[in-house]
Amino acid sequence: MVAFAPAAVLFVVFCISAYKDRRRFRNAVLLGLTFLALSCALLFQLTALPHWAAVAVLVLVFTLPTLGVLVVGGFLVSNGLTMIRKEGRRPANLLSMLAGLGIFAMTALLIVVPWFDSTLLGGLVATLTAVVAYVSFLFVCFLGYAWLYGRIKVRGDVDHVVMLGSGLIGGDRVPPLLASRLRKGQAIYVAQLARGSRPPVLLTSGGKGSDERVSEARAMADWLIEQGVPAEHITLEDRSRTTEENMLFSKEIMTAARPDYRCVIVTNNFHAFRAAMMARKTGVNGQVVGSPTARYFLPSAFLREFVAVFWEHRAVNLGICGALVVLGTAGTLAGL
Repeated sequence: MVAFAPAAVLFVVFCISAYKDRRRFRNAVLLGLTFLALSCALLFQLTALPHWAAVAVLVLVFTLPTLGVLVVGGFLVSNGLTMIRKEGRRPANLLSMLAGLGIFAMTALLIVVPWFDSTLLGGLVATLTAVVAYVSFLFVCFLGYAWLYGRIKVRGDVDHVVMLGSGLIGGDRVPPLLASRLRKGQAIYVAQLARGSRPPVLLTSGGKGSDERVSEARAMADWLIEQGVPAEHITLEDRSRTTEENMLFSKEIMTAARPDYRCVIVTNNFHAFRAAMMARKTGVNGQVVGSPTARYFLPSAFLREFVAVFWEHRAVNLGICGALVVLGTAGTLAGL
């Protein structure tokens, strides 16, 4: 049972960290490390397990992930074609296809390179594999914890429901993606009213882009009013241009209205965890909930979110990737 001690310790640390603040990226890493330590512990126990159990562990730890990677690669390529067909050929819409092709290219390298019996080539591929493995581990951690964070429910009353803006159609109309956020925010508002509580302020947050006729906040407020929400229950934050400004400017409004405010922030489900990290960074007192998004849109959207999170922590991530490259290079040169 000593083999399971690291996994148990990591899980306890994860629980404490998540209890203190669910909005930390380190929670995702701790959860990933917990599962990694658990897998290693199971492998150490193979000789003590019945034959059927040992086979099950090997399948769980090695076979399923290997097959899963290939299945995911095929799915991402297929999703990329769907994105191009429905959303166009913009670079952001090619992410899922590029990721899928990258998986197949990496798999091909690992199969073909050993045939050349080259120390230099083998060392380069081993170094590349280490970097890809690190980035892939972080992505799996991000994806798993983002899914877990998305299960958070709004409990109790809130003073404000902040709805983050996005681009408008034709310069003044709410697109389906944004309408999903507004419906989620309105549902929270209606649920609080149904409990007999005071109505929360619906705070629409989004400035006016160069190609927009009105601010996103104004268009969102008009949409809510058309759905029957009283105008006096809506407040506009119409200066922000980024998610960070959404948080900062909304925080100013909420603090001015009530210093000890409690809020919930609404965005789309793929953006919820990163928005929560931004809320923590800017000191906003509230959790983030996600609204539904078209399924075909999710793979590319989550990839974009991960790239943004990876870059926000670039000092650590690029430092680790650089260290892996240095170690790999040193090992390759030593073997020549």
